[in-house]
Amino acid sequence: MRKILYIMLWCLMTSSAVMADNQAEQLYESADAAYAKQDYKEAAKLAKEALPLCKGTEIEADCLNLLAIIHIRLSDYDEAAKYAKQCYALDEKTGDPDIMSSSLNTLAAIYMGAHQAKEAEQYVLKGIEMAKKANNPARMAVLQAMASEVYHTLNDDQKALPYIEKAYEIDKQAGNEPRAMVRLAQKASILIGLHNYQEAEKILKEVIPFLRKTEDRQSLGIACNKMGMALSSQQREAEAVSYYQEAADIFMQLGDPYNEIHARRGLYELLWKSKPDEAKQQFDRFTELKDSIYNNVSAERLARYNAEFGNDWLQIENHEQRQAKFWAMVAAVFALMLAIVIWLLMRLRHQKQLRINAELCKNIRELREKYDILNEQYDNAIATSTQEDTTELNDADSDFIEKTVNIINELIHTGQIDANHVAERLNMSLFQFRQRITALTDETPQSFIQTVRMRRARHLLDNHPEMTISEIGTLCAYNDTPNFTRAFKKTFGITPTQYLEKKGQITQNDNIT
Repeated sequence: MRKILYIMLWCLMTSSAVMADNQAEQLYESADAAYAKQDYKEAAKLAKEALPLCKGTEIEADCLNLLAIIHIRLSDYDEAAKYAKQCYALDEKTGDPDIMSSSLNTLAAIYMGAHQAKEAEQYVLKGIEMAKKANNPARMAVLQAMASEVYHTLNDDQKALPYIEKAYEIDKQAGNEPRAMVRLAQKASILIGLHNYQEAEKILKEVIPFLRKTEDRQSLGIACNKMGMALSSQQREAEAVSYYQEAADIFMQLGDPYNEIHARRGLYELLWKSKPDEAKQQFDRFTELKDSIYNNVSAERLARYNAEFGNDWLQIENHEQRQAKFWAMVAAVFALMLAIVIWLLMRLRHQKQLRINAELCKNIRELREKYDILNEQYDNAIATSTQEDTTELNDADSDFIEKTVNIINELIHTGQIDANHVAERLNMSLFQFRQRITALTDETPQSFIQTVRMRRARHLLDNHPEMTISEIGTLCAYNDTPNFTRAFKKTFGITPTQYLEKKGQITQNDNIT
């Protein structure tokens, strides 16, 4: 009798653990889906509910990483850093340098967003070390560029320069010309900080015509601002005005007051001597932007800005007093420029993240259009594989498995996939679907869905070497490359990068034989 009670207790505990794992997976996937829809508050709520249930499981690191990224989007950098550090502690235990470099990149980005460049330095340097060990050039380029940004923010442009040059070389060798041109524009900004205005001008003369042919208006506007600064520093005011004007027009069209205010300030400073009427128009627009941007700045700081602007404007209105108050005007302009540069540095990371998000959305759309044919080929291949796997089942069960696989692949194409959607497409309740799929495959619905996604991933790795790991992850419905890497390693015991390297070794051995 006692043995029977022990057996019943063990079954109850096992059943409870399985139910908890399933609940954790469902909550995590719901949070990931909410994040993909940019509903960050809902995503944070669901992920926080999932985290206690994920403790000690394979998806604990994934859940922590998701929470960190969500809080970056919510600009809550303290919370983001807390979750990112916990995620890195788990990733560090794996000893996988590729996964560790990804977590370190996230930590560095969080501290840059929080304007703590000194804190970001330690993480970005360690991330570069891990990316070297993992032989991941794409992440290396991102980390090198971030290291350059860290030292530029710390006013150490001598250190910043070699990092941005390395990032440029990596993107150039990878054939990513648009990204390489943006790296050059960043290099020009550093050269301006080093007072190497002629070299910065030379680079920008290459970058600006290229950007004018692309849709990246944001980067074009920033490059024009930098060119205006380089030219005005060489006392070439007339040339500088045209670039500042182009930048102002671009940012006005884009609705970007943070960068437009920089262009308006440049125009104002260049025109107030020769064309005071035009300078007043630029000043009025500058004031309008300043009022809209600084509405959250303290009253004391605003009072200082207003005093400086008032002093500047008196110089334009009263021509006779210009010489007498020349040095007062210089001091005021210098203080204003310093205040604006400090504020721009505070906003730089936010604007950069918006550009990255826009670029990512564009890349995902292009990928899905580009690889529609690949999806069709894979569906045919997986259908054949499914028929082979179900030869021992009766016709009804075989048809059910095949139909389930087809539905999973259709949902993968949409980028959103979970057991509830599959059950709904099969006109079944989640309970009915769980019972039947478990009886036929000895897998839970989520495990079976994961199996199909991993088959897709391995098929793409085997047959399409031209695709990147990030692209393959996207085609398997993963919004984040580290999560795809962890899922692949959980299934096959190695990361996608290691799988490709191992596959290359096998191919070489076959050729030798």
